[in-house]
Amino acid sequence: MHNRNNNHYNRIIEDMKQDLQESIDRVLDAGVAPENIILDPGIGFAKDDRQNLYVMNHLEALHELGYPILLGTSRKGFIGRVLGLPVDQRVEGTGATVCLGIAKGCQMMRVHDVREMVRMAKMMDAMLQEDHLD
Repeated sequence: MHNRNNNHYNRIIEDMKQDLQESIDRVLDAGVAPENIILDPGIGFAKDDRQNLYVMNHLEALHELGYPILLGTSRKGFIGRVLGLPVDQRVEGTGATVCLGIAKGCQMMRVHDVREMVRMAKMMDAMLQEDHLD
């Protein structure tokens, strides 16, 4: 998972890719098989709200690292601050982040409200299929 001790970045996506690549190199050197590596952009960790929103909008850049991406945005604080809602009222905001994550190519989601998010994911998958008219 992407995390660091501060949220000071020169170019956040490039910095994140560098940080994640260093983590990848470390675990590969330790003997972890490449097929066991999953990347997590660390939404909500070492990023302010503006940075979290920017990362969400540029998730596709992380595919350049060559590993599946897990997105964990469920009920996160930045959703609450954007919508002005408490943690127990963030289902729709979480759904929006899940849908964007799917559109940006994230292969896995960590969520609390599983039934609702599965429905959204199924609908997104249906809409994103390219063979509707074939």
